[in-house]
Amino acid sequence: MKPHESLLRTFLELHPEDAARAFEALRFLDAVPLFKRLPPGLAASLLERLNATVGARLLEKLDLPRAVDLLIAITPRKASTIVQHFEADARERVLESIPTTAARVLEELAAYPADSAGAMMETRVASLPSDATAQQAIASIRKTPREALHYLYVTDREGKLVGVLNMRDLLLASPRDPIEKFVRHGVASVSDTMNREEVVTLMQERGFLALPVVDFDGRLIGVVKHADALQVAQLEAFEDLQKIVGAGIDERALSPVSLVVRSRLPWLYVNLVTAFMAAAVVGLFENIIAQVAALAVLMPVVAGQGGNTGAQSLAVVMRGLALREIIPGMKKRVIMKELTGGIINGVSVAIITAVVVYGWRLAKGDAAEACAGLAVVIGLAMVVNMGAAALAGALIPLALKALGRDPAQSASIFLTTVTDIVGFASFLGFAVAFSPMIM
Repeated sequence: MKPHESLLRTFLELHPEDAARAFEALRFLDAVPLFKRLPPGLAASLLERLNATVGARLLEKLDLPRAVDLLIAITPRKASTIVQHFEADARERVLESIPTTAARVLEELAAYPADSAGAMMETRVASLPSDATAQQAIASIRKTPREALHYLYVTDREGKLVGVLNMRDLLLASPRDPIEKFVRHGVASVSDTMNREEVVTLMQERGFLALPVVDFDGRLIGVVKHADALQVAQLEAFEDLQKIVGAGIDERALSPVSLVVRSRLPWLYVNLVTAFMAAAVVGLFENIIAQVAALAVLMPVVAGQGGNTGAQSLAVVMRGLALREIIPGMKKRVIMKELTGGIINGVSVAIITAVVVYGWRLAKGDAAEACAGLAVVIGLAMVVNMGAAALAGALIPLALKALGRDPAQSASIFLTTVTDIVGFASFLGFAVAFSPMIM
């Protein structure tokens, strides 16, 4: 064994999570031979922690029998996620080679929407029959794999979730006591179709280490673990960040170029259209810009302040939506708060900007009246644009939410459009109105 391979194995055994992140940072051509030489146990441990895209690419380089063995060795939820990242032909070959029962589980998990509880649940969950005695329940627990034990869930003969059993009550019970009389009914559970954001919120509110997942008939089919919920919460935050700027939610730092182009290019086209819209507004004022060159210099100042104001408002409202702070009936209050704050900040910034512009143009030798006129123009434009930007930053995500769309989806592109158009139109419009003073 080469020294670097021995070091990698030790790293995987002692620090599996850190090893997975380091493995993802390797060049793919270097990672493949290292992965192939790993023992099955370590390879499965690494695969469990790797990004699904990276894991799929590595498995596609293995012989089919070994790839199938590794998929069977990891949790069904992770295996299902990896299989979904295979090319269509490879996915079909793998599913045909996996034992029927395991393949059915993977296909059922793959059928769930990516943002549902079913897609994030762990299917290996143990339960106790409600008609068992304490002695039978303890014997069953001893035979159950450790990874399948979360809480002591109790089900009836049809597999429907009845409740949960306290371990202390079970251990103190007489061996022949039926566990039914110790079951705590009304246990919190989630539907397999529940949105994953709602699952994360419920888990945070209740403080559970795991939540049972039930199907339409109430049968226990899986469990969502706290660690997975935390990972989903982090993923949601990063996905929202990527969607705000028009990047694909599936894109990662090491994603292939084809995915980068496919996910970003459509929104870049949208951004190009909106940029031409802003340019068209500027084109309406070519004459005044040609006569007062200082206007061209100051235009980015107005647009930039509007963009920053809108981004601040957008971030706060997005946070409110994500954490469910904005409840029904509170939208108007949020909108008015952002608009008022934007106008007040706009007035404050406008005063400073007007003073600076007045001094700058006066130092350039312009007439005092022209300097004052330009200061008034940029001051008024700053108030209008910052107020409009704050309003747009609040309205855009709320409007998208009301339309049933993701409030994060490229919100910054729409916001930039508003701030540029309003900023240029107000600044140059006021310039035309005050042209006798500034020319």
